[in-house]
Amino acid sequence: MLTKEVLPLYDKEMDYLLCDVEKDADEFLVRGKVGIMSNDEAISGEPMPGKPVVEPGTVLFAEVLGRTLGGRPLLSTRRLFRRIAWHRVRQIKQLSEPIEVKITEWNTGGLLTRIEGLRAFLPKAELMNRVNNFTELKENVGRRIHVQITRINEDTNDLILSEKEAWEMMHLQEGTLLEGTVRRIFPYGAQIRIGDTNRSGLLHISNISQGRITSVSDVLAVDEEVKALVVKSMFPDKISLSIAELESEPGLFLSNKEKVFSEAKEMAKKYRQKITSISTTRKSEALPTNGLPFEDEESLYSNWKWFKFERDSETSP
Repeated sequence: MLTKEVLPLYDKEMDYLLCDVEKDADEFLVRGKVGIMSNDEAISGEPMPGKPVVEPGTVLFAEVLGRTLGGRPLLSTRRLFRRIAWHRVRQIKQLSEPIEVKITEWNTGGLLTRIEGLRAFLPKAELMNRVNNFTELKENVGRRIHVQITRINEDTNDLILSEKEAWEMMHLQEGTLLEGTVRRIFPYGAQIRIGDTNRSGLLHISNISQGRITSVSDVLAVDEEVKALVVKSMFPDKISLSIAELESEPGLFLSNKEKVFSEAKEMAKKYRQKITSISTTRKSEALPTNGLPFEDEESLYSNWKWFKFERDSETSP
């Protein structure tokens, strides 16, 4: 097994790789001794032998790549880790749940992070906040944000993410109570800006109150702060809001807005109890208990069967 095939390392994960030090290896490493050492050891002391990448006796899981010219098996732990990593991200995508990541890099097209050790790309168009220049883009490095995996292609090493889809799944489930500001008023309703985001929803005139309304401008004003409930939309990709569902009695919004908003949390809870399910996740197939939902992959793990965890005998029921 070649040294580079032992572990799935990359320069952002470990700060003691030989390539991280801005010096020639001959300056700090005993000639003929290959291994790893910390940056501090490399730049502050006399030449010394590098530490072994792995100690003798260490158990490694590896994939057979082929054979050397001498007939010996050529192994790679790195390749196996990578294959399992792609397997894990497919499971994450199938579960359809937002995950939290830390942004590590940026380029002109968007942001980059790591999921299960794999490089993932978050395009600018999929960010919640609009990016106007490269400085704003760079400022995202180090941030932790929730994202949704939208596209996976192992052949081309594509792992594409979306912050918008994650936000929608977390905040736009039917029955979610939102706070917003009236941005525009139309004859048929009002455009509500959601929180501090650049997303807006439509509050249709029929969803403002259960009482009779002749003109939207009679009950709402631009820049007025409101609370509204996310309800099922008749139009795909449109956010539909309702204040009427927050009224404890028909027409209460027309006579006492403050009471409607003070009772909003309780009424939202009752609304969620009425609907059969709150879109907990976009329903997906149940994952098999053996952890290998992709049947064609099972043959790739020759010794997967015996790799399992067992409970301690004292705590077992």
